[in-house]
Amino acid sequence: MSADPFHLGWFYSKGFGPKAWKHPWAGSDVDRFTKPDVPVELARAMERSGFDYLMIEDSSNVPYTYQGSHDAYLKHSVDTPKLDPSILAPFLTAATKHLGIVVTCSTTEYHPFMLARMMNALDHVSDGRIGWNVVTGSNDGGAQNYGRDKQFPHDQRYDMADEFIDVANKLWKSWDEDALVLDLEEGVFADGSKVRPINHEGDFFRSRGPLSAPRSPQGSPVICQAGGSPRGRKWASEHAETIIASASSPQKMKEYRDDVRARAAAAGRDPDSIKMLFLVSPVVDEDRETAVMRAKRQGAEMSANADFQLAALSRSSGIDFSKFDMDEVLGELVSNGHQSSVAGYTGKTVRQLVESNPLTGDGDLFVGTADDVAGAMDETMQEVGGDGFLIVNSYFPRRYVTEICDGLVPELQKRGLTRKKYEFDTFRENLMAY
Repeated sequence: MSADPFHLGWFYSKGFGPKAWKHPWAGSDVDRFTKPDVPVELARAMERSGFDYLMIEDSSNVPYTYQGSHDAYLKHSVDTPKLDPSILAPFLTAATKHLGIVVTCSTTEYHPFMLARMMNALDHVSDGRIGWNVVTGSNDGGAQNYGRDKQFPHDQRYDMADEFIDVANKLWKSWDEDALVLDLEEGVFADGSKVRPINHEGDFFRSRGPLSAPRSPQGSPVICQAGGSPRGRKWASEHAETIIASASSPQKMKEYRDDVRARAAAAGRDPDSIKMLFLVSPVVDEDRETAVMRAKRQGAEMSANADFQLAALSRSSGIDFSKFDMDEVLGELVSNGHQSSVAGYTGKTVRQLVESNPLTGDGDLFVGTADDVAGAMDETMQEVGGDGFLIVNSYFPRRYVTEICDGLVPELQKRGLTRKKYEFDTFRENLMAY
């Protein structure tokens, strides 16, 4: 018995920046990371394979948490540099016809009007294929770039995000769907009675409105969010349409999905209107032995480059991991950053964190031939109940795109697990099709 069809996305980790610049398959265009070449090729391959969306991760600072310096981050290209993903998005939508493109923007770095206006424009030019990955900021360095001494407290950031999306939604609805008249005979461009200011004055934001452009094809971008902490899950259950979820086993995936769906129902939402996609990093090769060997080699490379891993852990948590001994068992850590990730560090040594790669699943769950991995995905979704997977490989070479899009996905399609063609024109319609 096979699971119902599920969705596929790609988490473009480390944003619009360098990918496999040290990899032997990186090619000769390493210095072109500021150009859209690689993400455009990825987007085309994803559309050929029927993916729902490409989500472009982002952060807007050169980190300095590890050892109090940016040196390790720049030496190894750890989460930096990154170009603005909103500039990349139009290149991706121009190169595709059906694929959803999700742009990451922070509610602590934008004003609601600026964000709502930009997303409206992107949705118009893409014919309704834009999503917004809502983040609240997590790093003091980012806050300092925007004129603050440090990041707002974790839960307050979500309070701000509640109001932010309320303002944005009001702005997106400030033009009625039929406000644009375009009547040449009567000389009426738009009906002023169907366009309204919002006059919002809240605890964190003020905006008069209305939005300075008519309603876009989707009305609003598809809302994407990664809610791991209790407060993050609450926000996601109330507002998100698709969720980036991280869990190391099918059981944990199911626990997370059941929790968010219960929260959504309690908030008066239809749980089926939220599609949770779980981060996985499949390793696919012609035979299982080669795939397992590659996965082990990746783990060994991670262990051999401890500075790289520790710098990344320090950035996401806001905790300088250079202060711990590699074999020190960590107690409960206090973080104003990614709290759900940090909670999982308790009881582990720093060395274990450096050597772990939870996204491949329990052991070698998503490692093997295309048939092996497709079968594991099928069984996982049967246990979890839905809704799909987000492929993540932070520093992938182009070879990896082919292995996933032209190797793994055809096996999924043969099993009837993922779409072979798009049924609808807009991102939201395709996402909610099943």
